[in-house]
Amino acid sequence: MSGIVHALNILKTYTYASNSSVTESNEGIEAGLIHKYFTEGHAYEMILDFLEERHNIVLSLRTLKRRLQNAGLTRRIDYTPIGTVHQTVAHELRGSGRLLGYRAMWQTLQQKYHLTVKREDLRQTISRLDPSGVQLRSRRRFVRRGYVTAGPNQVWHADGYDKLKPFGIAISGCIDGFSRKVMWLRSGSTNNDPGIIAQYYLQCVSEFGLLPARLRTDCGTENGTMAAINCTLRSQHTDDFAGALSHMYGTSTANQRIESWWSFFRKQRTQFWIELFSDLRERHLFNGSHEHKCLLRYVFLGILQKDLDEYRQLWNNHTIRPVRLSQCPSGKPDAMYHLPHRFGGRECGFPVSWEALHHFDGIMQASSQYNLCGDENLEMHFVDLQRRSGLAPPVNWTAAVQNYISMKNISGV
Repeated sequence: MSGIVHALNILKTYTYASNSSVTESNEGIEAGLIHKYFTEGHAYEMILDFLEERHNIVLSLRTLKRRLQNAGLTRRIDYTPIGTVHQTVAHELRGSGRLLGYRAMWQTLQQKYHLTVKREDLRQTISRLDPSGVQLRSRRRFVRRGYVTAGPNQVWHADGYDKLKPFGIAISGCIDGFSRKVMWLRSGSTNNDPGIIAQYYLQCVSEFGLLPARLRTDCGTENGTMAAINCTLRSQHTDDFAGALSHMYGTSTANQRIESWWSFFRKQRTQFWIELFSDLRERHLFNGSHEHKCLLRYVFLGILQKDLDEYRQLWNNHTIRPVRLSQCPSGKPDAMYHLPHRFGGRECGFPVSWEALHHFDGIMQASSQYNLCGDENLEMHFVDLQRRSGLAPPVNWTAAVQNYISMKNISGV
């Protein structure tokens, strides 16, 4: 009998330890989510909504404040020394950050570097460090057309961005019409391959678990497979836009939601890369040949995609200001997408099952011939060349420039 009691005590101890481990794990996840939404700048009520709607975590406002206090997260303003701010802004201005206005720069300092600075102090800092850039940005104006939608996932707008194509790099993007949340932003050797665009679409649908009520693209052949998949997945529904009506073709210029967004994208991000690659061309280090494009992609594509991911994150968590005479909501795209009820909208998407997506595994898992370099033989040559020369993978654009020049000279392309 004593042996049985001893065994039961061991079992109780093990169960308690196991439950404690699970509890600690859940608390760690909860703390991480609270930290994420707090540092993204959301209000307390919005954080509670995010936790409940997206993660099934229900907390009271009092509990949330206690969790924040225990984690050392407070709304009490403890401003970063201006010298640190000055150095960080100067660092950003040496890269693609030179294209940002002071509001976008303020968000970058907050989210990327976790710095706290008064907007007026930042405006004056940028004015001192980059007066010509401030003057150029102040002259630009945007023309906005009317746009009305009922909520997130009612319309996705997908399009290709070709401004970097002279250098061998193509970009594909998609934006939600209601929230202006960027659904995907991908770079590669092509945005004209229907299989690749379909991959981007399926990966996005799989990530969010929802289908858009409607998908809008231009008439390019690269969108055909994506359009067919969307119509197939929507054919099981019974709403007015089920099946073939779930996809809209139109001219690229009429696809106003993403067409308008591309202008922000260029001014705040790709203009830097256009100027960088143009400088290589003017220095006779790039001539537009197939070999040069492949080498440029091999060296720069990883750094460029990281930059695009960073911009997508910043955009989705920045605040879109109210616009006079506009019927569109204002706020952070991520909040408008996940919490539409707070912005006068409703969820318009359709849940999609894993079984339905399983039919397209061949597209999802296909290894495209356009990987990093765009040419399998040249890519193998560059990999071997980099290994033999001892060049480390670049971690930023300046290192990538040096790698490009070194590999160009060694390979003789």
